[in-house]
Amino acid sequence: MATRMTASDSPNTAVQRDRPYDDGSVNAFVAKVGERVRHARQQKAISRRVLSELSGVSQRYLAQLESGTGNISVALLFKVAAALGHPPDWLLGEEDPWASNVREFTDLFRNASPEQRKKALEVLHPGNAAKNKARRICLIGLRGAGKSSLGRLLSEKLGLEFIELNNLIEQQSGMAVSEVMALYGQEGYRRLERQAVEAIAEGSDAVVLAVGGGIVSEPETFAYLLRSFHTVWLKASPEEHMQRVRQQGDERPMAGNPKAMEELKSILTSRTTLYSRADTMVDTSGRTIEQSLGDLMDSIEGFGIG
Repeated sequence: MATRMTASDSPNTAVQRDRPYDDGSVNAFVAKVGERVRHARQQKAISRRVLSELSGVSQRYLAQLESGTGNISVALLFKVAAALGHPPDWLLGEEDPWASNVREFTDLFRNASPEQRKKALEVLHPGNAAKNKARRICLIGLRGAGKSSLGRLLSEKLGLEFIELNNLIEQQSGMAVSEVMALYGQEGYRRLERQAVEAIAEGSDAVVLAVGGGIVSEPETFAYLLRSFHTVWLKASPEEHMQRVRQQGDERPMAGNPKAMEELKSILTSRTTLYSRADTMVDTSGRTIEQSLGDLMDSIEGFGIG
């Protein structure tokens, strides 16, 4: 019902009363945008300074954005979309909302049950999803979870080749990963990472692959990995992650960084949702290597690889 105007009402006052948003919803939207920027940055394990250099946006603005006090244009976009009766992403999506049914599918998928979503993805994936993964297994997780040690043992048990992705990248590029990062930056390394994953999937139907912990932060690469490999998340507590890395003789995580544990916990928390998209999970916390291998063997029984 339209708002009834009184003599003291101006047209602007009446419109304000009918607005499809309030200050609280605008602030919540700006805060959500900032939180997603911060979350995405943490998933990539890059500092605000690095993001500033990559994006050409000042660190000051990025700090404001992440704190929920971003440029007013962010709030204005929300207001315009709300006034038109649409969510903000309706204005931002690549698909034309008038000529495409992608928006309808997105809404249906968002409201679907987990089982319905699974079936929808199976229909959309080209060919048979399980067949596409063949006998390829990929171990994901943070450093210190046991990907290298368990990967080698698992490959021996199954009679499959074992590949560490970083080793392959070094072989193909002719330089250490640290040199790749220094020369080409994070984006350059991620491109080589994607190329290496695709080469393995296209060249082998039977392999055990161990990948770097940050691969899940690249949506397209991670989606390809999930489609092409049976994935296992090797999980451990932050304390065990750090302890195992140090036992391997690598003191870099702690060197000159008193907040190393705090940062490790933050990265693990920010990536938990992504890691949980793996086909299965094995918690190696408090387990011997033999016990974890047994857990891993049990977890992949449903893959039909034995």
